[in-house]
Amino acid sequence: MINVTKTFLPPQEEYQAILKKAWDTGWMTNRGVLVKELEQKLKNYLNVSNLICMTNGTLPLQIAIKALGLKSEVITTPFSYVATTSSIVWEGCTPVFVDIHPDYLTIDATKIEAAITKNTSAILATHVFGNPCDVKAIEAIAKKHHLKVIYDAAHCFGVMYTGKSIFEYGHISTCSFHATKLFHTGEGGAIFFDSDALYNTVYYHHNFGHKGNEDFQGLGINAKMSEPQAAMGLSVLPYMDAILKERKRIVDFYKEELPKLQTIKIRENTSWNYSYYPVIFDDEAQLKKVKTALEEQQIFPRRYFYPSLDTLPYVADSYCEISRFIASKVLCLPLYHGLDRNSQEKIIDIVKRSL
Repeated sequence: MINVTKTFLPPQEEYQAILKKAWDTGWMTNRGVLVKELEQKLKNYLNVSNLICMTNGTLPLQIAIKALGLKSEVITTPFSYVATTSSIVWEGCTPVFVDIHPDYLTIDATKIEAAITKNTSAILATHVFGNPCDVKAIEAIAKKHHLKVIYDAAHCFGVMYTGKSIFEYGHISTCSFHATKLFHTGEGGAIFFDSDALYNTVYYHHNFGHKGNEDFQGLGINAKMSEPQAAMGLSVLPYMDAILKERKRIVDFYKEELPKLQTIKIRENTSWNYSYYPVIFDDEAQLKKVKTALEEQQIFPRRYFYPSLDTLPYVADSYCEISRFIASKVLCLPLYHGLDRNSQEKIIDIVKRSL
């Protein structure tokens, strides 16, 4: 069986050797030595200044909305994972959808200003499949209208744009360290912010609102990463160069063998991380034909992102034509460290024969 992705697992003995540091102290959570070590190593690896590791990739989005004090309307993209929209609704705000660019698949910055009202408080955009939004245009719009900017950068571990980490753009960026991601902690995530002033606010929000052991600074929730999660991250991090190299090899072979199939256009000046390989078919019927043929051979691609989020049952009626069109015909082919050439050739052969 070949799935769309597969968790990279470092040698078990390496993970256990790192976890033993926590085991020996009996300190399994509440920001132990391993979480602090992982945060520092991630700062060094990613070349970022401020981050806090968290227990999953969704809570950072919710905390970002809370920390920036967002109210009322938040402009966002309909082409993302559901957590982007559900976090806005969960925090009592209203998502306002702006359609996407047909090539980059990120929010179309040229359409944002038309969606701004007196009730707009922020822009929450997604870097799709690790492909950066038009961050310069979004920054200019945000400054003009005094808006906050959050980036859902769940797919962006290691991505560089115009020479710096993609996490350095916006007021806050978030990332997922889920087991299916490029870099992972089993389950986990992180929040990145553009100023030291935000650190205290984000920190107490993710730790029940604590101010010391017997006082509370404000409203909080439990989003702390555990020591076993951090141990996994510390054991995966040394393999990142090898993981990226192999994923690039796989992507290059897909491009070589399936040159006529449309895929995502990577924005100029981007050092991409090969996080996904989305194929955009001519129509949904063609997608379903290919998907069925692959599944009959125990190969399981994924319709990702699907459906377009402007169709969710708990959002106001809206219609984003391009997002719905792309969502209906995009399919992510298997891509992961360990996908051998024979398996990839089998995938490619089935796709070609189906077309």
